[in-house]
Amino acid sequence: MSVLYLNESDVNRLLEMPEVIEIVEEAFRRLAAGEAHNVPRQRAKGEGIVLHSMSAAADYLGMVGWKCYTTTSGGAKFHVGLYDSQSGDLIALIQANRLGQLRTGATTGVAAKWLALPDADRLGLLGSGWQAQSQLEAVHAVRPLKQARVYSRDAARRAEFSGRMSKRLGIDVVPVNEAREAVDGLPLVITATNSRQPVLLGEWLSPGAFVAAMGSNWLNKAEIDARVVQRANLIVCDDVECCRQEAGDFCDALEQGQFNWSQAVDLAAIVSKHSDGRRSPDDLVLFKSVGMAIEDIALGHRLLELANKTNAGVKLPI
Repeated sequence: MSVLYLNESDVNRLLEMPEVIEIVEEAFRRLAAGEAHNVPRQRAKGEGIVLHSMSAAADYLGMVGWKCYTTTSGGAKFHVGLYDSQSGDLIALIQANRLGQLRTGATTGVAAKWLALPDADRLGLLGSGWQAQSQLEAVHAVRPLKQARVYSRDAARRAEFSGRMSKRLGIDVVPVNEAREAVDGLPLVITATNSRQPVLLGEWLSPGAFVAAMGSNWLNKAEIDARVVQRANLIVCDDVECCRQEAGDFCDALEQGQFNWSQAVDLAAIVSKHSDGRRSPDDLVLFKSVGMAIEDIALGHRLLELANKTNAGVKLPI
């Protein structure tokens, strides 16, 4: 028996964002149909290290799997393992930093496809790091973007990001000097930061805005203030149960009595049409994602298909 090993360059070469969005959307649809099961992230904390683990079963793909990663002062290292559902055999091991970037961006892309105004063509982005790239790329794939405004604390970094993404996407990506300037009056807003304190205030948002907050998956971190939650006419989570455990963005609103979890809707319910989406062009829609293993497993399945067609990867004798 052998296990296919795919590294970061394999993942980067084999997957493109438009297809990733389709695969992730189908995964949410299958979740709603009961053909997949997702287990929220668990964390084991050691001295100077945290091990993060999450898993999922995808009956519709004949596969189960896990995603595990470590975080230390030196950064994060990600891996995905895939098993055949019938035999129980480990069939693939995948380096998953790029995979995680793609699926996280694609999840916002799916949400924007279903929840943002159809003609939304301007985006405000708070953050200019690794995840911000795929967030912008994914929304560009589902909406007719003409311009994006970008703010992050480091002026040189946001300028470099803007120039690089302008060239890559063929749209006007503009660095701005203040967070409010990046989002004021825009129909699409994304927070993609590692901030522990809110970087987006609800008073800045216009009616009809779609807001995606994806940077925090710890209860002690929040990118948005309670006013964003209070103003939202519709609140959608990648998964409500996952967000209950990890989304610090809701903590202040919960404590102030401005939000309760019965108001939140799973993204799976939206894409399967089991729940209503936006009811009015003036609705302010909040989408919160913390990350789910089913996204990684679905993309891992597709990577296996593509790797087998192109002879990518290395066979490991384990």
